[in-house]
Amino acid sequence: MIPPIASRFVAGESAAGALDHARRMNDDGVAVILNLLGEHYDERAPADEDAAAYVRLVEDIASTGIDACVSVKPSQIGLDAGDHVFEENYRRIAEAADEHGVFLWCDMEDHETTDVTLDAFEELAREFDGGMGLCVQANLKRTPEDLERLADVPGKIRLVKGAYDEPAAVAHKQKSAVNEAYKELLAYLFREYDGGIAVGSHDPEMIAYARDLGAEYDRDYEVQMLMGVREDAQRELAADGVEVWQYAPYGDKWFSYFYRRVRERKENALFALRAVVGV
Repeated sequence: MIPPIASRFVAGESAAGALDHARRMNDDGVAVILNLLGEHYDERAPADEDAAAYVRLVEDIASTGIDACVSVKPSQIGLDAGDHVFEENYRRIAEAADEHGVFLWCDMEDHETTDVTLDAFEELAREFDGGMGLCVQANLKRTPEDLERLADVPGKIRLVKGAYDEPAAVAHKQKSAVNEAYKELLAYLFREYDGGIAVGSHDPEMIAYARDLGAEYDRDYEVQMLMGVREDAQRELAADGVEVWQYAPYGDKWFSYFYRRVRERKENALFALRAVVGV
C-alpha cells in the first residue's frame, strides 16, 4: 500500500488504478499524462518489460476513451543499457501510440542524455508527424540552440525549469537566471515554434506570462502540472478554459522514485513538503 503522503503524488500501483485516477481528473476538466515509475535500468530485461507495459497502457487508454496520454523516460526504456536499447523501445512505444492515436511524451533527464534523446525524438517525430512531444529544460544553457533545432519538428514541446542538479558549466544555478531563461525560451516558442506548446510549471508568474503570450501571438497552449501540486489551481485553470494536463506517475516503485528525486536535488524535498502543506 502507498503511504498517504506518497499517494498524493502517485496515481496508484497499477495501470487500472492510474486510469481510474485519470477518469476522475477528466471529470474536473483535467487531462492526464501517465508515467510508469521506473528508471536507470542497467540491464535490458526490465527496460523491455516497462516498454511492453507502456504498449499495454497505450492500448488501454485507446480502448477506454479516457483523456490521457503517456510519458516515458529514456533511462527507463533502456538508455543505460545502450543507446540502441532505448531507441528500439522508444520506437516500439511510438508505433503503438501512433496506431492507437495516443500522444507520446518523452521526458528529458540529466544533461549527459540530452543529445541521444534529441536525436531519437526528432527522427520519430518527423516519421510519425506530430503525435509526439519532448521535454526541454530552461536551466540548461544549451536549450536555446536545441529549440532552434526543433523549431520545425512536428509535435509538442514541454518547457520546464529543470529538476536536476546540473554543474554550473552547463546550467544556470541561480533561481532568477532560470526564471529569466524560462521566459525567454517560452517567448521563443510562441514566436517561432510551429508545433504545440506545453507550459510545464507550477509558477503562477510563468503561467500568467504564457497567457499574455498566447493573447499576443494568438496561439493555443497547454499547462502541465504534477499530480499533488496545486491541484486546486489545475481545476481553476481548466474551468477558466485553459487546457490543463496533470503529470501522474504510477506503479510500485514509488519509494525509489521519491528517494531518487531527493538525491538528485535537495530542493525537490522542500518542493514536495510545500505541496503537502499547501504553500
